[in-house]
Amino acid sequence: MFFKYNFDVRLLSIYHKYFMTIVPAKQPENEVFFKLFVHNLNRLYFGKCYLAGKIDDLITLASIKSLKLGLEEFADDIKREIDRMEVIYSIIGEKPSDANCNPIKSIVRDNFCLDEPQDMPVIVDTDIILYLQMLEHINISACRMLKLLADKLEHADVKQLLVECFDEAVDNDGLFELIAKEYLGVE
Repeated sequence: MFFKYNFDVRLLSIYHKYFMTIVPAKQPENEVFFKLFVHNLNRLYFGKCYLAGKIDDLITLASIKSLKLGLEEFADDIKREIDRMEVIYSIIGEKPSDANCNPIKSIVRDNFCLDEPQDMPVIVDTDIILYLQMLEHINISACRMLKLLADKLEHADVKQLLVECFDEAVDNDGLFELIAKEYLGVE
């Protein structure tokens, strides 16, 4: 019994020495959180705006009716998301800034590669589905981060708008998965 007790005390001593003496990182000030929020909101906003400008081209390229209909529904959702984000900008007293928004626009512009002719329409259709789902996954992750920041900044109304954007992104991801399953004949 003495050995077990002595061993436990030594472990506690080691734990205390190495883990309790580490100085926790200083939390950034709310100003930093606010700038981080605006930075990420700008990226999300301008990515959606850029995609909204390209969605008609994607609808034209799609070869199957269910994908065309899904893209039309997606276009309506993009408009609603952009409207929500504009309300968020109004609430926080900021204006959208296109500075530092190249990553998302680059994904939209470069990864679709739909200007290259394909022998089979299935390649174009599945590329559209793949890249839209990829963009929605980025949107889902961005909304998660923005919701955390909205909590930190105590903006419940902003968080609710982000929850709605998040839910729509999840629904759209599911929509394109269903279209892909139907198209490929997979359950």
